[in-house]
Amino acid sequence: MSEPTPLLRVSARGLLRRRGVWLPSAVILGLLSLVLSMLYLGANNDPVGSTKDLPIALVNGDRGTEVAGQRIDLGAQIATQITGSAELRDKVSWKKADRRTADDLLARGKVFGALVIPEDFSASVAALGGPPQHEPHPPTMTVLTNPAAGSFGSGMAAEINRKVVANTSAQVGRGLTQELGRQSAQHPASAHAGRPAAPGAAAQLMIADPVKVNVEEGHPLGAHSGLGLSAFFYALVLVLGGMLGANVIHTQVDTALGYMANDKGPFRLVKPAQHMTRMHHFVVCSVLMVVLSMLTSALAMAGAVGVVGIDASHLGLLWIFGTCATAAMGITALALLAVFGTPGPIVSMLVLIGLAIPSAGATIPLQALPDFYRFLAEFEPFRQVVDGVRSILYFGARTDAGLGRAWTMTAIGFAGSLLLGLVLTRLYDRRGLHRSALQLSDPQPQPGPRTVPA
Repeated sequence: MSEPTPLLRVSARGLLRRRGVWLPSAVILGLLSLVLSMLYLGANNDPVGSTKDLPIALVNGDRGTEVAGQRIDLGAQIATQITGSAELRDKVSWKKADRRTADDLLARGKVFGALVIPEDFSASVAALGGPPQHEPHPPTMTVLTNPAAGSFGSGMAAEINRKVVANTSAQVGRGLTQELGRQSAQHPASAHAGRPAAPGAAAQLMIADPVKVNVEEGHPLGAHSGLGLSAFFYALVLVLGGMLGANVIHTQVDTALGYMANDKGPFRLVKPAQHMTRMHHFVVCSVLMVVLSMLTSALAMAGAVGVVGIDASHLGLLWIFGTCATAAMGITALALLAVFGTPGPIVSMLVLIGLAIPSAGATIPLQALPDFYRFLAEFEPFRQVVDGVRSILYFGARTDAGLGRAWTMTAIGFAGSLLLGLVLTRLYDRRGLHRSALQLSDPQPQPGPRTVPA
């Protein structure tokens, strides 16, 4: 039995004095901190200023009215002013629709909210400028929110709609004030006689700010939906399950082949090294990833739905989509590990987490992100997973609510990553770049001390 190869010893102080220990760690950690801070804070730095083409539905149901033989259609005038506003021209993409179409847009997550002008709007405004009423009815505009499409985006849309209503109210108030002044000038005698030429006291209080706002949920969510954020966190679980699962599987296969030691506390087990081609190694890891994704998706759903109790339906579809999404993420991470080796986990973290989360549109809507992140959102996998989960949880698993695109992009990502891993590992093998453990040569006797002749 041969003696174990003697190990060279080094002191902690000696190791800390080596530049090769400090420099790579400093460069890698420093660049990661710099890049991640720029990515995350750059995406959320100024969402209001970055907003472009935020989709909001505009419903004009006003039927108009006649006053003194003259046709008045304030709803059409207001809708034209809203869509032609220079202040909102680039920020908002108004979707003119009837109420049924607007409800459908909300139910598919295509708009973040809606502004509804009711059918009696012109009549309500005209009543304020007409004869006094016992109980004047204030004109009202309805703001519909859509937290299912994203709570932040829904809040932005609601705030924009409130400002639109406030501007409309001020405009209508000025018109009413002018009309009352004209009526008072035309009938001064009636005013001196104690007969009001303007509406009653209650209506007078409405003149300055006549239009009221009514806020409602356009597409209601359950109480256990995290205000529209449960889809984001569930998608995050799936993405992390794929990325971390790939690292775990890769490590376990390497340990089984003897490429890595198995450290358990103070105990260390090293198996004899067994040769396997890079391509076969990638195939084995991929098979494990696909099969185990079924388990991890089921347990993720059991924890979220069964234990935590989030609102969810279509549980079978949620499990299948979660399995496919986790497998696609895992295969992507495994391909990056196979291609880049030791830097693979860092690259996969940047691709699947660093670049993906800010461009997912899960917290900040895509329309409120800088152009760079909107470009990333076209292909970054996290966005596709969020859209799929959101459709299943909030929009009845409708394919036109994001699930169709999610399935397509998940399949493309899975196939592309699998092909990348197979092609490059096969290329490495053909060039003889195997992962077999290096065989250490027998230790050579060290030369003794040299004597220098006098």
